Amino acid sequence: MKTLNKILLSEVLLGEVEDFRALGHKFLNGETSKMDFKGSSGGMGVYAERSCKKFMIRFRIPSGIASIKDLKLIYDFTQRYRLDSIHLTTRQAIQLHGITIDEVCDSMEEGIKKGLYSRGSGGNFPRNVSVSPLSGVGEKDVFDVSPYATAVGDHFLSKVYTYKLPRKFKVAFSSNEKDEAHVTATDLGFLAVKENGIEYFKVYLGGGMGNNSKLSVKREQLIKPEDILYHVEAITDLFINEGDYINKGRARIRYIMERMGEEKFVNCYNSYLEKVKTRENLKIKVQTKIYDKVGIETSMRSPRLFTQKQKGLYSVYVHPIGGQLKSEHLKLIIDKIEVMNEVEIRLAMSEGLYIRNLNGKEAEIILELTGKMGGNTSLECSIACIGVPTCQMGILETQRTLKDILSYFKENNLTKDILPHVHISGCPNSCSVHEIGTIGFCGKKKKVQDELINVFELHFGGEIGIGKTKLGKYYGDIKEAEVPKFLFELASAAINDKKDFTSWTEQNVYELNEIINKYIV
Repeated sequence: MKTLNKILLSEVLLGEVEDFRALGHKFLNGETSKMDFKGSSGGMGVYAERSCKKFMIRFRIPSGIASIKDLKLIYDFTQRYRLDSIHLTTRQAIQLHGITIDEVCDSMEEGIKKGLYSRGSGGNFPRNVSVSPLSGVGEKDVFDVSPYATAVGDHFLSKVYTYKLPRKFKVAFSSNEKDEAHVTATDLGFLAVKENGIEYFKVYLGGGMGNNSKLSVKREQLIKPEDILYHVEAITDLFINEGDYINKGRARIRYIMERMGEEKFVNCYNSYLEKVKTRENLKIKVQTKIYDKVGIETSMRSPRLFTQKQKGLYSVYVHPIGGQLKSEHLKLIIDKIEVMNEVEIRLAMSEGLYIRNLNGKEAEIILELTGKMGGNTSLECSIACIGVPTCQMGILETQRTLKDILSYFKENNLTKDILPHVHISGCPNSCSVHEIGTIGFCGKKKKVQDELINVFELHFGGEIGIGKTKLGKYYGDIKEAEVPKFLFELASAAINDKKDFTSWTEQNVYELNEIINKYIV
């Protein structure tokens, strides 16, 4: 954003804080209903927690690019408000939980003054623009998409207070075919490609997770990177004019595509695109960062260590269990990397973070420092939404379920890294994107023999990746208490057959189904 726009943005957003504070106190006093408060608070990036006494604020970390300045401010908030941890989200943002409405507003105000925003991180607004967390340094990168994602994020933020959308929508940028930003399952996705050595984006449209999850449809024409804002405005205009403002349950772009059919939807999108191009000049220029730090090789090996395309440079992945990063661990990371040269932090869409651009010696230091801060196996790096008792929408206690799974494996001495990471959503909102996980769970209540019990839907076989993305098959429901035992039996079967999990599931379909059917209620 230009300096003038930033000044105007800050003035507008600061002007909203005291009115929101007053609304929050009316909600606490029972003068405003829960739904009316949520209708206003979501757009501020704030939600009341289940107790209706404490609150959560979600800070936008633009495309997960976390500056030391912003991380220090967030750490300061944790100390000021006596918070043991922060929550890393599946959209590359950071949440503070369990604070008062005045603490929410004070942190919001200070954040605005220091360039850290919560506005539009919830409610009916464009959400944080997601990006491949290793873009710019990943070995399989086509090109660095980070500056383009940043440009779109700045575009949204510059006018965030003006949007009147039917509901939220999401934009994603992936730098390679692993599709870690989920362009193949989101409202608007841009995939980096090259043709004859020239950089382009491939565009994906109309996908999204949640009720009635849908995969994106690919638009055939490649586009020049400088033209991305035309496409952002086209999908925004389409959503505003074609979206459902009455039925919130169907107020997502994927329902527009479902109603029109894919071909008509893409044609409609193209017509909006042409109108935007005649209306205004939205071409952009970006500056791509050059990574030229002197590397040092390391012989250390770890599943959390990733070799960068820059020789002798590495990234280290840190996955706090359930995305709950302890405040003291955040401080340790900040203090250590602050004295290192050109080291970066990028939040991932997996409730973890990458510490990037480390030489071999620095990588060894960071691996040791973070060794006990979170998961080291795939299962320990599972994704669980915040769930009950925090989330108002939550049905089941996802964080507790994840801890129960890990404890069960530990108690039964199964330490082999055999299962993939598991996706656990506490309700159909799909905050863990359980539909595109190899193993996904979705919490709900179910009547079994006249008793209402806690169960998780089992979704199996989902996948993300260009040309590979698919929704998992729904097999049925498993009792909440039986989930750890079920996963343990799956892992044990693969180990006993001396196969990796993927090979075992592909070659032992009958046994897999037998185990699943044993737990379905």
